[in-house]
Amino acid sequence: MGGRLNRWLAKFALDRPETRAWAMYDWANSALWLTVITTVFPAYYKLITTDVLDEATRQLEFARTTRNALILIAVLAPFLGTMADLRASKKRMLALFVAGGVLATGGLFFVMPGDWRLALLLFGIANVGVSGSVVFYDALLPHVARKGELDRLSTSGFALGYLGSGLLLALNLLWIQKPEWFGLPHGDGLTPAEKTLPMRLALLSAAVWWGVFTVPLLLRIKEPPPSGGERPRGFAATVSQSLRTLVGTFRELRKFRHAVKMLIAFLVFNDGITTLIRMAVLYAGAKGIGLEVTIPSILVLQFVGVPFAILFGHLGSRVGAKRMIVIGLVVYCFISVLAYFMDTGWHFVVLAMLVGTVQGGVQGLSRSLFASMIPSQKSGEFFALFAVGEKFAGVAGPAIFALIIQLTGDVQPAILSLIAFFVVGALLLVGVDVDAGRRDARAAESA
Repeated sequence: MGGRLNRWLAKFALDRPETRAWAMYDWANSALWLTVITTVFPAYYKLITTDVLDEATRQLEFARTTRNALILIAVLAPFLGTMADLRASKKRMLALFVAGGVLATGGLFFVMPGDWRLALLLFGIANVGVSGSVVFYDALLPHVARKGELDRLSTSGFALGYLGSGLLLALNLLWIQKPEWFGLPHGDGLTPAEKTLPMRLALLSAAVWWGVFTVPLLLRIKEPPPSGGERPRGFAATVSQSLRTLVGTFRELRKFRHAVKMLIAFLVFNDGITTLIRMAVLYAGAKGIGLEVTIPSILVLQFVGVPFAILFGHLGSRVGAKRMIVIGLVVYCFISVLAYFMDTGWHFVVLAMLVGTVQGGVQGLSRSLFASMIPSQKSGEFFALFAVGEKFAGVAGPAIFALIIQLTGDVQPAILSLIAFFVVGALLLVGVDVDAGRRDARAAESA
């Protein structure tokens, strides 16, 4: 029985304790992204600011907090990634970001109506925590996966992330909508603390979930050796050597031109993907489709994404990750066209399901493809650059989206503009010589 289970897990590259522990971190942090960042906190923030902020100020402060968190990570990530490589401290860095993020997310439980500044401060720290932790999580991938496992392990992580975040959000929405089922305060005459308790418990549950399911990674995965062979001694020496190494890496990027081309392609098509996700609810609202449809549809997307992320991983191992990413981008073009003609709630549900068929697969294979073309001893540095690009991805998409709305006075034509990101990104990706990129990476590892 054990041998049969192990063979079955091997199909998903989850047959070893360290690969299961690595993939479990997707399960851990995805709940933070879905429950806190995407769904519950924005609604709670609106609730606690209704009587103290007008709509314009509310949106401005929220956007400013998100922007500042992304900029902070974009500035820190390359330096910290390089330091983690030199000092063999990827797990330690991940643990520090997780600890800060978990404490901040848990602190949201104590935020009451009117405490909007504290809410945004904690929300910003949580954003920094989860975004920073993912840099070091991704950097561990090429050290954990064996030959031939990168695609399957990366997409298995995304699949677990979809499943875990979907289960927690379903539970969160259930006790928010039906607090009486869980013995929570309900009805009329509630105090502010009682009225907001279900939402605050949802935020707290995401913090606990994130922290608890991070533990397997910290216990099961061995820290990769330092990239220089010997750790620098002392903080000052570490900072100095990290800066020199980072400057040297930028100069040496020409040696890994295929990985850089892949990164540029990813930035372009991921801009389209993130814009589609960020603007989905706004676009649906403009078409008269309310939250009672969009939020359950986002939940459905999580569960649809589980089998399709795994499917993309298996097909990526057989026919090539690049080819499967391009197929996924073709589907995204189709989704954009269908969205243009969307006019009912059921149309939105179908579109959410279509996004679920490709989102995890495209992003998971992008991560594994990039990992296969970088030297493993510099994974922290390169995935820090990957994270910087990922954080700034989504800038051009919303800008063009807004410009088209301004020029046409209608949100509908704007959705078609996203096709350009998918087409250009796919064309750039087609020009990437994956085999040459992998040879360059292996040569750097053996040098």
